[in-house]
Amino acid sequence: MNSIAFKIVQPDDQQSLKLIAGWYFSEWQIPAEHTQERLMTMVAGKIPFQVLLLLNGTPVATGGIYEHVGLLDHVPHLKIYKNWLALVYTLPSERGRGYGAALCNYIHGHCRNLGLEKIHLFTHTAEALYTRLGWMALERMVMGNRNIVVMEKALFR
Repeated sequence: MNSIAFKIVQPDDQQSLKLIAGWYFSEWQIPAEHTQERLMTMVAGKIPFQVLLLLNGTPVATGGIYEHVGLLDHVPHLKIYKNWLALVYTLPSERGRGYGAALCNYIHGHCRNLGLEKIHLFTHTAEALYTRLGWMALERMVMGNRNIVVMEKALFR
């Protein structure tokens, strides 16, 4: 039986920072130095934060909550929305097994514990997943060849 655990990444955890930076570079070509610098600015118990999902002690997925995402640079009116779930990544060999959903549910709970009322995201690939997890579409837009949906999750109902 598989054991799932979650770990809030600390800014001095160089091993985790390098791992996440490598994943983000391989998936989205985000320069590793950029990811590491961003993650090193995190402060325990506050936003932004990054989570690792561990399967039998081995990291297999990550994601976090951020105050700023790149979409805001292109669509400034979206700055009214705060606290963005972003960069949710699962190892390709582990996709389709529910780890992304488990990670998101953990992040939702952590956000509630921090007192956040709502969180936001944008996606062009996983709207069905987020809808299943209780997210609501707020806006739709086309950017390049991508149909993007901006979504919101109310954490207290």
